[in-house]
Amino acid sequence: MRQRKSYRLVPLAIAAMAMPHATALAAGASEPGLPQLDIATWPSQLFWLVVLFAAGYVVMAKIVTPRIGTVLEERRQTVEGDLDKARHASAEAATIREKYEADLNKARGEAADVAREAAAEASKNAEAAEAKTAKKLAEKVAKAEAKLAEAKNSALANLNEVAAAAAIEAVSQVAGLTATAAQAGKTADKIAAGMAKQEAN
Repeated sequence: MRQRKSYRLVPLAIAAMAMPHATALAAGASEPGLPQLDIATWPSQLFWLVVLFAAGYVVMAKIVTPRIGTVLEERRQTVEGDLDKARHASAEAATIREKYEADLNKARGEAADVAREAAAEASKNAEAAEAKTAKKLAEKVAKAEAKLAEAKNSALANLNEVAAAAAIEAVSQVAGLTATAAQAGKTADKIAAGMAKQEAN
């Protein structure tokens, strides 16, 4: 549009520049001017101006402008294609992100389930091991208590025998009496029973 307006202004500019010289020639000036300012040559100048303007217009309308329009259309299609690709890539990225977050949440849930199962199994195994250990310890304690009771009984039996022998010896030396081993054993048993009652109290 600007080129068309400039072409339209060319004849007006030429006419404006020619007006002073045309006035001077009409007044009878003797100095010759430029040929293009001679009024007699204006019809041919206007003719060629119209011809050149029409040729330029045809060139612009048929060759230059369609090419510019084609380039602009190709650029517009390229830009729209790039925008479509960008929107498609953005949608794919959003889908991939949603899938990733879903997989991540699923993996977290599965990991939590596995952790709970492992903790439950570990607790169960620990309880079983603790029960087994407690059972073995109880068996060992029972065996130790049985051995201790046996040793205690054996020690008490030996103690009774030693006490009976000492009592017989003491009675024979102090009182000059002779006591039998059965009597000394009964006496020692009574003494041991009394000591056991005192320990129990």
